Amino acid sequence: MFGWGEDKAPPIKRIEMVVNTASGSVGAGAPKEAEALLAELGIGGKIHVPEAGDVIGAVKAAFEAKPDLVAILAGDGTARAAAGMAGPHGQLIATLPGGTMNMLPHALYGLRDWKTALKDSVERGVVRHVGGGEINGQTFYVAAILGSPALFAEAREAIRGGDLVLAVKRVQRAMRRVLRGRLRYAFEKGRQGRAEAITFLCPLISTAISEDERALEAATLDVRTAADVFRLAYTSVVRDWRDDPAVSVGLCRKGAVRAYGQIPAILDGEPVEFEDIAHIRYHPRAFRALVPADQHPLPPTPAEVAGV
Repeated sequence: MFGWGEDKAPPIKRIEMVVNTASGSVGAGAPKEAEALLAELGIGGKIHVPEAGDVIGAVKAAFEAKPDLVAILAGDGTARAAAGMAGPHGQLIATLPGGTMNMLPHALYGLRDWKTALKDSVERGVVRHVGGGEINGQTFYVAAILGSPALFAEAREAIRGGDLVLAVKRVQRAMRRVLRGRLRYAFEKGRQGRAEAITFLCPLISTAISEDERALEAATLDVRTAADVFRLAYTSVVRDWRDDPAVSVGLCRKGAVRAYGQIPAILDGEPVEFEDIAHIRYHPRAFRALVPADQHPLPPTPAEVAGV
């Protein structure tokens, strides 16, 4: 036990599991592998394979069955959506690594593969109460970044799709906006100012705050020149990026971010876009996850936080 806000896990007798074979690292044989694993564990259940790309519909069906555990083997966006559906008093869930970045699965299960993560959680698991942030009604449980650096996620999506020409164009567009658009922010206790980008880390992965503080770690990045961008990138490799003079760190339980025009963002590795104002709030208990009792949180790399 590490002060994660844990409870003893209830008996797991039935699992409803969503397996998205079209997702990042999930292969076509995963549904049969999942069935075999449930049989090995002596647990009843059903494997939901989304039809015609209706992943959210499959997740809803899994929750409606009201099992002891809903397991999700899919991408980052589906993991985030499932956590939002579960809520603080809903079904116990396991968000297994099946995507490209796997930010939430890695934070909860470390570098375990999905079979090991599920097996270890069922055989010697605890219930972890996970806090999370909310921006304009959209939730995140690991990290969020607001500002022009989030535009690099568009390039990442183009690379995923195999369109290298589009990827190059999006990188060029992102670099132009990195040194142009700025955000205005206002957090509690009078903390306000302007920044190129703002990163919010949840207590699940923050190394600077404890979950007892019931807040997000809010880091503002004040980069003005290309030299600032490259220095910050170098700092994140050789030491804690918080030590860079362009970074200011504090707590945020609620606040607002404004911009002239839309605000590009990344929530738990997935690109989104907000209108010219984004309202931020922290929820100390967002959902309940079944995790192995010996698992420490695994912080993402700076590149994972930025979604690139």
